[in-house]
Amino acid sequence: MTGYELAVREEAVLGEGPTWDTGAQRLMWVDILGSRVHTYDPASGRRTVMVTEQHVGAAKPRTGGGLVVNLRDGVGLYGPGGSDFRWLHREPVPGRRGNDAAVAADGALWAGTMRYDEAPGGGTLSRITPDGAVRTVLDDVAVSNGTGWSPDGRLMYYIDSPTRRVDVFEVRDDGLPAGRRPLVHVDRGFPDGLAVDADGCVWVALWDGGAVHRYTPSGALDRVLELPVRRPTACVFGGSDLADLYITTARTGLAAPHPLSGSVLVVPDAGKGLPQPAFAG
Repeated sequence: MTGYELAVREEAVLGEGPTWDTGAQRLMWVDILGSRVHTYDPASGRRTVMVTEQHVGAAKPRTGGGLVVNLRDGVGLYGPGGSDFRWLHREPVPGRRGNDAAVAADGALWAGTMRYDEAPGGGTLSRITPDGAVRTVLDDVAVSNGTGWSPDGRLMYYIDSPTRRVDVFEVRDDGLPAGRRPLVHVDRGFPDGLAVDADGCVWVALWDGGAVHRYTPSGALDRVLELPVRRPTACVFGGSDLADLYITTARTGLAAPHPLSGSVLVVPDAGKGLPQPAFAG
């Protein structure tokens, strides 16, 4: 499977966390180490860039406008236009920062953390509700990355990148995961961010693998998207019909990055995505 195009030329240090903002019909992503939140409207070509005061692992739209952000020291909220910042949950840990995050169907944020040195057991995955209540679901993570749910919400997929696995949980009636098991063992680079499509298949960006893989719900590899960059980081379906696959990429740690490293790539008509909920707070 081929056919990528350049969506946004950028030299992001660590481009990550792409999200399709359905309400605004625009793409949102972050440059973690550049402390920037980017947006892009494919219809008009309009772009915005907002600078955060800390490294930002993820940014997601809020139902009432503004953003929820997974920062170095915790999870915070911005009002519309980047105004009125406040902490929703602040928990600074020396040497640790926020990383990838996802919003579940109930409007809660699932926020991951990791140590800058990627030490095993130094990261977490926590569920944060709109009122700021926090429940740490996993407390022994190295690099908390892709999180997503099956179309019926009964399965949760999760990646702790150094394990080189995509894991799957059953989702209990209270929304929490149980029964963790490996779905896929990756032997090409390291699995990073993921997106679940309308068929229930899981698309995984392969850090140091230069590709995106699609796996069926049974864990079979059925599509390979080869990319020109060594470090794709995550992917999301966007566009008016959620058919275009947007892929973020990174330059960090590369002595001779490809000219498109740090840019956002897109594969038109790659499949059919699922709408992403906004954070309910």
